Amino acid sequence: MPKKKSITVRRFFTLLLAYALFCVTGGVVASGFLLPAVFGANTAVKALIPSLQTQGINFDVTDLPQKSTIYASDGKTVIAQYYTQNRIVVPLNQVSDYMQKAVVAREDRRFFEHAGIDVQGVMRAFVQTYIKKGDTQGGSSLTQQYVKNVLMSQAEEDNDPIAVYHASEETVARKLREMLVSVQMEKKYTKAEILQGYLNIAQFGNGIYGVETAAQRFFNKSAKDLTIVEAATIAAITKNPAQYDPTENLKESQTQRNIVLDLMHQQGYITQKQCDDAKAIPVENTLHVQNVNAGCQAAGDAAFFCDYATKQILNSKEFGKTEAAREKLLEQGGLKIYTTMDVNANSAAMNTARATIPVDDPTGFEVAMAAIRPGTGEVLGFGINRIYDASQSSGGGTRTALNYAVDQVDGGGWGFQVGSTWKPINLAAWMRANKSINLPLRTYTSYPLSSFPGYGYKGTGTWPVQNSGGGTTSPETPLQGLVKSHNTTQASMAQIIGINSIADTAKLMGYHNSPSDQTDIYSSNSYNPPMVIGSVQASPLTMANVYATIAANGVECTPIALKKVLNKDGKSLQVPSANCHQAISSGIAQTVAYALNQGVVQPGGEAATTQLDNGRKTFAKTGTNESTYMLTGGFVPQVASFVAVGNAESIQSFNNKTINGVYHNTWYGMYIATPAWKSFMNSYLSAAQIPIDNNYGTPDAAYTGTTDAATTSSATSTGN
Repeated sequence: MPKKKSITVRRFFTLLLAYALFCVTGGVVASGFLLPAVFGANTAVKALIPSLQTQGINFDVTDLPQKSTIYASDGKTVIAQYYTQNRIVVPLNQVSDYMQKAVVAREDRRFFEHAGIDVQGVMRAFVQTYIKKGDTQGGSSLTQQYVKNVLMSQAEEDNDPIAVYHASEETVARKLREMLVSVQMEKKYTKAEILQGYLNIAQFGNGIYGVETAAQRFFNKSAKDLTIVEAATIAAITKNPAQYDPTENLKESQTQRNIVLDLMHQQGYITQKQCDDAKAIPVENTLHVQNVNAGCQAAGDAAFFCDYATKQILNSKEFGKTEAAREKLLEQGGLKIYTTMDVNANSAAMNTARATIPVDDPTGFEVAMAAIRPGTGEVLGFGINRIYDASQSSGGGTRTALNYAVDQVDGGGWGFQVGSTWKPINLAAWMRANKSINLPLRTYTSYPLSSFPGYGYKGTGTWPVQNSGGGTTSPETPLQGLVKSHNTTQASMAQIIGINSIADTAKLMGYHNSPSDQTDIYSSNSYNPPMVIGSVQASPLTMANVYATIAANGVECTPIALKKVLNKDGKSLQVPSANCHQAISSGIAQTVAYALNQGVVQPGGEAATTQLDNGRKTFAKTGTNESTYMLTGGFVPQVASFVAVGNAESIQSFNNKTINGVYHNTWYGMYIATPAWKSFMNSYLSAAQIPIDNNYGTPDAAYTGTTDAATTSSATSTGN
């Protein structure tokens, strides 16, 4: 049986060689007459006739999977790269002449002479494998190798494991298919086009595809600048990418490089002296290896922003109808993604978060910060006192993929109860009801829930509410209630204008809840009277955006992370819009800003410690939530930011805790969240050289009078 099988194989290869010769000399069409004889050599091949079809094979180099690159707002700083195949496609004129010749010398010395099949190479492989019984020899031309790579790439891109198998199996059928396609290719494409295709698709090391990526990986230069030594080193890798990669096997890499140099000399591409001089240089002396880690995992301090930007692509219909299509575009589409991330802002936020509470602090409390540019929606950066780890989808440890500064749908958590940082929204709603911030109101420590107007809200019982430290101040104006952060005044305001008015205003200003199943402010978990003292769950980014609306003369924008996205052809793709619009009037926004600066931040105000350096006019509000969350939000005209500190996974008290080496039996926002906010703002404003603008915050006279028809609450007091 073995002897009979050997004769069959020999006969097949003899016929195959005859067929190949006929293809080269007589053309593909005429060669069809020999096709039955070729298949007759091995009846098992007949079943594979469909796999020999060449229709639908795409040899366009620009359609190869290419890596996408994410940039910071400066358009130069690379945040991360995404790819399934790390590849940068370049034209042949951007590949050094030495590199082109090194590959031809290594892979197919008769490349410029044959018509797709190297008959001598096939014959040599046949004799070595079947006559001398030596190691299996390939005998494939460079064109055939290009065809094989294209078939493999398309099968992998289509996620077709059967096609992947047929493109790589060691069978006569595969070889024949490659020969058929190669001959047809040589009639359609020039040698230069085929060489260009091969150089861009071939694997040049572990996870390295294409000559440009290889040049940057091993030598930190472009393929057009490769020297003789560098070109020979790269060209040597393709025979066995795992074994001949110089970062994996330096000794074997040098041996193989020298083989390529000898081949280049034999082909007359370089002189004997050039060959000798090149071989005298150790490979290790030429390397300048660059990291090629993919995805946000390799983005360092920008990882959390990277994850947010990536989520905007994966969640946005602009980039594909399905998430699978959008993920494929990100990993294979060769996109250039220009984000809104300000390098200075993100760095300052990350440094501040870690300095406030170290990553490994025993309390496990999270610090989450977000910064946004008012009037644009551009997210500038995040600060999280955690190490980004894409494999850790849950929180609670020092490493996590959760960005606690954003909504759950964007890769965040449940958010933080925002406490008194909500209260500027109440003041804006009050003025939208055409009421003055200087009207004295009667306040109480208990309110009938049925007395609060609202869309379908029907509360029963009473709501006991008091100020920090107990009791109430009555009468008190809405302005004084904000300056002193008194809860009872907020309740009286809500009773007069209705929680519907406050919820409407919050939504206009950019507010929504963080939990993905209850984002609507009118959800049952948030739409109730305690909402007005911040019993809602929101992300720091959402709250930063609310403060940005106040900072931008009442213009609200949807937060965005993407400024511009170009596809591999350089064409701009549509990106999610910020949808900037006038949400509240300029007069209301300026008056809220006035209340924050002239009252809340001044000596005696609840946020006096937020005052920024160099006399810069400061607008801020602090908040706590029953010793479980510490918060501070604020702005200057050029940037708004928000800081939340607490346990993002479960409610835990700050009381009697030692945090970052400091102990307090009772913690307040002024001890931790406020210094963090102030530190970030001062650091960023200085690093970015943002000029001081102290002209903002002029109150509108329409809202600062002292009389109004409704000067008292209609509540029935149930106790003071």
